[in-house]
Amino acid sequence: MIHFFGNTDSKLFAVQTTKELTKTTIAKLTWLFGDQPKIEVSSIDAFFIGPRAAMITPWSTNAVEITQNMGISNILRIEEFTAVSEDFSDFDPMISEKYKGLDQKSFTIEIQPEAILDIDDIAAYNSQEGLSLSEEEVAYLEGVAKKIGRKLTDSEVFGFSQVNSEHCRHKIFNGTFIIDGEEQPTSLFKMIKETSKQFPNDIVSAYKDNVAFVKGPTVSQFAPKTADKPDFYETQDFDSVISLKAETHNFPTTVEPFNGAATGLEEKLEIDWQVEKVRCH
Repeated sequence: MIHFFGNTDSKLFAVQTTKELTKTTIAKLTWLFGDQPKIEVSSIDAFFIGPRAAMITPWSTNAVEITQNMGISNILRIEEFTAVSEDFSDFDPMISEKYKGLDQKSFTIEIQPEAILDIDDIAAYNSQEGLSLSEEEVAYLEGVAKKIGRKLTDSEVFGFSQVNSEHCRHKIFNGTFIIDGEEQPTSLFKMIKETSKQFPNDIVSAYKDNVAFVKGPTVSQFAPKTADKPDFYETQDFDSVISLKAETHNFPTTVEPFNGAATGLEEKLEIDWQVEKVRCH
Protein backbone atom coordinates (compact mmCIF):
# COMPACT_ATOMS: atom_id res chain seq x y z
CA MET A 1 0.00 0.00 0.00
CA ILE A 2 1.06 3.60 -0.60
CA HIS A 3 0.66 6.44 1.90
CA PHE A 4 1.00 10.13 0.97
CA PHE A 5 2.59 12.90 3.03
CA GLY A 6 2.93 16.57 2.12
CA ASN A 7 0.96 19.09 0.12
CA THR A 8 -1.00 18.20 -3.02
CA ASP A 9 -0.27 21.66 -4.45
CA SER A 10 3.53 21.48 -4.13
CA LYS A 11 5.43 18.36 -3.03
CA LEU A 12 4.35 14.88 -1.97
CA PHE A 13 6.21 11.98 -0.38
CA ALA A 14 4.82 8.60 -1.44
CA VAL A 15 5.61 5.88 1.11
CA GLN A 16 5.14 2.26 0.03
CA THR A 17 4.66 -0.16 2.94
CA THR A 18 3.74 -3.79 3.55
CA LYS A 19 1.13 -2.92 6.19
CA GLU A 20 -0.78 -0.02 7.72
CA LEU A 21 1.16 2.70 9.53
CA THR A 22 0.84 3.06 13.29
CA LYS A 23 0.28 6.44 14.93
CA THR A 24 3.87 6.40 16.20
CA THR A 25 5.23 5.69 12.70
CA ILE A 26 3.06 8.44 11.18
CA ALA A 27 4.42 10.90 13.75
CA LYS A 28 8.02 9.90 12.96
CA LEU A 29 7.52 10.21 9.21
CA THR A 30 5.73 13.55 9.59
CA TRP A 31 8.77 14.86 11.48
CA LEU A 32 11.22 13.34 8.99
CA PHE A 33 9.46 15.02 6.05
CA GLY A 34 9.74 18.45 7.68
CA ASP A 35 6.37 18.43 9.48
CA GLN A 36 4.50 17.48 6.33
CA PRO A 37 1.26 15.72 7.41
CA LYS A 38 -0.15 12.43 6.19
CA ILE A 39 -2.90 12.90 3.61
CA GLU A 40 -5.83 10.61 4.43
CA VAL A 41 -6.65 9.58 0.87
CA SER A 42 -5.78 6.53 -1.23
CA SER A 43 -5.50 8.48 -4.50
CA ILE A 44 -4.86 12.07 -5.60
CA ASP A 45 -6.31 13.57 -8.79
CA ALA A 46 -3.64 15.99 -10.02
CA PHE A 47 -0.53 16.07 -12.23
CA PHE A 48 2.88 15.26 -10.75
CA ILE A 49 6.47 14.77 -11.90
CA GLY A 50 8.28 11.94 -10.17
CA PRO A 51 10.65 9.01 -10.72
CA ARG A 52 9.67 6.30 -13.16
CA ALA A 53 7.89 3.41 -11.48
CA ALA A 54 10.54 0.93 -12.62
CA MET A 55 13.49 2.99 -11.35
CA ILE A 56 13.99 3.14 -7.59
CA THR A 57 16.07 6.27 -6.94
CA PRO A 58 19.20 6.39 -4.78
CA TRP A 59 17.35 9.00 -2.70
CA SER A 60 14.67 6.39 -1.97
CA THR A 61 17.23 3.75 -1.02
CA ASN A 62 18.83 6.12 1.48
CA ALA A 63 15.48 7.40 2.78
CA VAL A 64 14.32 3.85 3.53
CA GLU A 65 17.59 3.15 5.34
CA ILE A 66 17.10 6.29 7.43
CA THR A 67 13.63 5.10 8.48
CA GLN A 68 15.12 1.76 9.49
CA ASN A 69 17.63 3.59 11.69
CA MET A 70 14.64 5.38 13.26
CA GLY A 71 13.09 2.05 14.22
CA ILE A 72 10.53 2.03 11.40
CA SER A 73 10.06 -1.27 9.58
CA ASN A 74 7.94 -2.54 6.68
CA ILE A 75 8.77 0.38 4.35
CA LEU A 76 9.67 -0.69 0.82
CA ARG A 77 10.11 2.62 -1.02
CA ILE A 78 9.85 6.39 -0.53
CA GLU A 79 9.79 8.79 -3.48
CA GLU A 80 9.28 12.53 -4.00
CA PHE A 81 6.64 13.91 -6.39
CA THR A 82 6.28 17.55 -7.47
CA ALA A 83 2.90 19.01 -8.45
CA VAL A 84 2.81 20.50 -11.98
CA SER A 85 0.29 21.82 -14.47
CA GLU A 86 -1.31 19.60 -17.09
CA ASP A 87 0.80 21.07 -19.92
CA PHE A 88 4.13 20.93 -18.03
CA SER A 89 6.85 19.28 -20.12
CA ASP A 90 10.20 20.50 -18.73
CA PHE A 91 11.52 17.20 -17.29
CA ASP A 92 13.87 14.40 -18.28
CA PRO A 93 11.78 11.41 -19.50
CA MET A 94 14.78 9.11 -19.10
CA ILE A 95 14.53 9.19 -15.31
CA SER A 96 11.25 10.99 -14.59
CA GLU A 97 7.63 10.46 -15.51
CA LYS A 98 4.56 12.70 -15.65
CA TYR A 99 1.71 11.19 -13.64
CA LYS A 100 -1.95 11.98 -14.17
CA GLY A 101 -2.86 11.35 -10.57
CA LEU A 102 -1.24 9.18 -7.90
CA ASP A 103 -2.87 6.08 -6.47
CA GLN A 104 -2.14 2.64 -5.05
CA LYS A 105 -0.76 1.44 -8.40
CA SER A 106 1.74 4.28 -8.92
CA PHE A 107 4.69 1.95 -8.22
CA THR A 108 3.18 -1.04 -10.03
CA ILE A 109 5.25 -2.24 -12.98
CA GLU A 110 3.15 -3.79 -15.71
CA ILE A 111 5.79 -3.91 -18.43
CA GLN A 112 6.02 -7.28 -20.11
CA PRO A 113 9.50 -8.36 -21.26
CA GLU A 114 10.04 -8.48 -24.99
CA ALA A 115 10.66 -11.82 -26.65
CA ILE A 116 14.24 -13.05 -27.00
CA LEU A 117 15.69 -12.35 -30.44
CA ASP A 118 18.10 -14.68 -32.22
CA ILE A 119 20.61 -12.55 -34.10
CA ASP A 120 21.09 -13.67 -37.71
CA ASP A 121 23.57 -10.93 -38.69
CA ILE A 122 25.72 -9.73 -35.77
CA ALA A 123 27.41 -7.01 -37.85
CA ALA A 124 24.04 -5.56 -38.91
CA TYR A 125 22.70 -5.76 -35.34
CA ASN A 126 25.84 -4.00 -34.08
CA SER A 127 25.25 -1.13 -36.52
CA GLN A 128 21.49 -0.99 -35.84
CA GLU A 129 21.87 -0.78 -32.04
CA GLY A 130 25.05 1.32 -31.98
CA LEU A 131 27.01 -1.22 -29.92
CA SER A 132 30.40 -0.02 -31.25
CA LEU A 133 31.75 -3.54 -31.68
CA SER A 134 34.92 -3.71 -33.78
CA GLU A 135 35.26 -6.00 -36.80
CA GLU A 136 37.44 -8.32 -34.70
CA GLU A 137 34.79 -8.51 -31.97
CA VAL A 138 32.03 -9.23 -34.48
CA ALA A 139 34.17 -12.01 -35.96
CA TYR A 140 34.82 -13.37 -32.46
CA LEU A 141 31.09 -13.49 -31.65
CA GLU A 142 30.34 -15.16 -34.97
CA GLY A 143 32.94 -17.76 -34.05
CA VAL A 144 31.31 -18.29 -30.65
CA ALA A 145 27.91 -18.83 -32.30
CA LYS A 146 29.43 -21.38 -34.67
CA LYS A 147 31.26 -23.14 -31.84
CA ILE A 148 28.16 -23.58 -29.63
CA GLY A 149 25.99 -24.51 -32.59
CA ARG A 150 23.32 -21.83 -32.30
CA LYS A 151 22.65 -18.15 -32.94
CA LEU A 152 23.51 -15.67 -30.20
CA THR A 153 20.60 -13.81 -28.61
CA ASP A 154 20.16 -10.04 -28.50
CA SER A 155 20.90 -9.95 -24.75
CA GLU A 156 24.11 -11.95 -25.21
CA VAL A 157 25.45 -9.64 -27.90
CA PHE A 158 24.38 -6.55 -25.97
CA GLY A 159 25.91 -7.88 -22.74
CA PHE A 160 29.21 -8.60 -24.47
CA SER A 161 29.30 -5.08 -25.93
CA GLN A 162 28.85 -3.54 -22.46
CA VAL A 163 31.20 -5.78 -20.47
CA ASN A 164 33.88 -5.53 -23.13
CA SER A 165 33.44 -1.79 -23.65
CA GLU A 166 36.14 0.86 -23.40
CA HIS A 167 34.43 2.27 -20.30
CA CYS A 168 34.37 -1.05 -18.42
CA ARG A 169 37.65 -2.60 -19.54
CA HIS A 170 39.75 0.18 -21.11
CA LYS A 171 40.51 -2.33 -23.85
CA ILE A 172 42.22 0.30 -26.03
CA PHE A 173 43.83 2.49 -23.34
CA ASN A 174 45.22 -0.61 -21.59
CA GLY A 175 45.91 -2.50 -24.81
CA THR A 176 49.32 -3.56 -26.08
CA PHE A 177 50.61 -1.21 -28.77
CA ILE A 178 52.52 -2.65 -31.70
CA ILE A 179 54.03 -0.02 -34.00
CA ASP A 180 55.88 -1.09 -37.18
CA GLY A 181 55.86 -4.66 -35.87
CA GLU A 182 57.51 -3.71 -32.58
CA GLU A 183 55.66 -4.04 -29.24
CA GLN A 184 55.81 -0.83 -27.22
CA PRO A 185 56.81 -0.93 -23.54
CA THR A 186 53.81 1.02 -22.27
CA SER A 187 50.12 1.52 -22.93
CA LEU A 188 48.23 4.77 -23.39
CA PHE A 189 46.79 4.48 -19.87
CA LYS A 190 50.24 3.96 -18.35
CA MET A 191 51.51 6.99 -20.22
CA ILE A 192 48.64 9.08 -18.82
CA LYS A 193 49.39 7.89 -15.27
CA GLU A 194 53.13 8.46 -15.63
CA THR A 195 52.87 12.23 -15.06
CA SER A 196 51.40 11.88 -11.57
CA LYS A 197 53.81 9.02 -10.86
CA GLN A 198 56.86 11.13 -11.68
CA PHE A 199 55.51 14.35 -10.13
CA PRO A 200 53.00 13.42 -7.37
CA ASN A 201 53.33 16.83 -5.67
CA ASP A 202 50.29 17.03 -3.34
CA ILE A 203 48.30 14.19 -4.92
CA VAL A 204 46.88 11.86 -2.27
CA SER A 205 45.04 9.49 -4.59
CA ALA A 206 44.49 9.28 -8.34
CA TYR A 207 43.15 6.68 -10.79
CA LYS A 208 41.60 4.72 -7.92
CA ASP A 209 37.95 4.12 -7.03
CA ASN A 210 36.71 6.70 -9.55
CA VAL A 211 37.84 9.64 -7.46
CA ALA A 212 40.93 11.85 -7.11
CA PHE A 213 42.19 13.79 -4.07
CA VAL A 214 44.90 16.34 -3.35
CA LYS A 215 46.11 17.49 0.06
CA GLY A 216 43.89 20.09 1.68
CA PRO A 217 44.25 22.37 4.70
CA THR A 218 43.90 21.38 8.34
CA VAL A 219 40.28 22.07 9.23
CA SER A 220 38.18 22.02 12.39
CA GLN A 221 35.08 19.84 12.42
CA PHE A 222 32.26 20.28 14.91
CA ALA A 223 30.65 16.85 15.14
CA PRO A 224 29.50 14.12 17.57
CA LYS A 225 32.32 12.23 19.32
CA THR A 226 30.94 8.96 17.96
CA ALA A 227 28.91 8.27 14.83
CA ASP A 228 27.09 5.08 15.84
CA LYS A 229 25.07 6.49 18.78
CA PRO A 230 23.87 9.82 20.22
CA ASP A 231 26.82 11.67 21.75
CA PHE A 232 28.19 15.07 22.76
CA TYR A 233 29.56 17.37 20.07
CA GLU A 234 33.21 18.40 20.07
CA THR A 235 35.67 20.22 17.81
CA GLN A 236 38.41 18.13 16.21
CA ASP A 237 41.19 19.13 13.80
CA PHE A 238 42.02 16.88 10.89
CA ASP A 239 44.02 17.01 7.68
CA SER A 240 41.52 17.39 4.87
CA VAL A 241 41.70 16.35 1.23
CA ILE A 242 40.11 18.10 -1.75
CA SER A 243 38.18 16.09 -4.30
CA LEU A 244 39.09 17.00 -7.87
CA LYS A 245 37.02 14.36 -9.63
CA ALA A 246 34.24 12.04 -8.54
CA GLU A 247 32.19 9.75 -10.76
CA THR A 248 28.52 9.19 -9.94
CA HIS A 249 28.29 5.86 -11.81
CA ASN A 250 25.38 7.29 -13.80
CA PHE A 251 22.83 5.76 -11.45
CA PRO A 252 20.09 4.82 -12.04
CA THR A 253 19.96 3.58 -15.60
CA THR A 254 17.44 1.71 -17.71
CA VAL A 255 19.91 -1.19 -17.80
CA GLU A 256 20.22 -1.43 -13.99
CA PRO A 257 17.53 0.63 -12.24
CA PHE A 258 17.81 -0.88 -8.76
CA ASN A 259 20.03 -0.07 -5.77
CA GLY A 260 23.30 0.65 -7.54
CA ALA A 261 26.18 2.94 -6.66
CA ALA A 262 25.34 6.51 -5.69
CA THR A 263 28.77 8.02 -5.09
CA GLY A 264 28.17 11.60 -6.21
CA LEU A 265 29.17 14.36 -3.79
CA GLU A 266 25.74 16.03 -3.90
CA GLU A 267 24.06 12.72 -3.03
CA LYS A 268 26.57 12.16 -0.22
CA LEU A 269 25.90 15.57 1.32
CA GLU A 270 22.14 14.98 1.24
CA ILE A 271 22.58 11.61 2.97
CA ASP A 272 24.85 13.13 5.63
CA TRP A 273 22.30 15.87 6.34
CA GLN A 274 19.47 13.37 6.80
CA VAL A 275 21.58 11.06 8.98
CA GLU A 276 22.64 14.02 11.14
CA LYS A 277 18.99 15.05 11.51
CA VAL A 278 18.09 11.58 12.79
CA ARG A 279 21.12 11.55 15.12
CA CYS A 280 20.23 14.93 16.65
CA HIS A 281 16.64 13.83 17.19
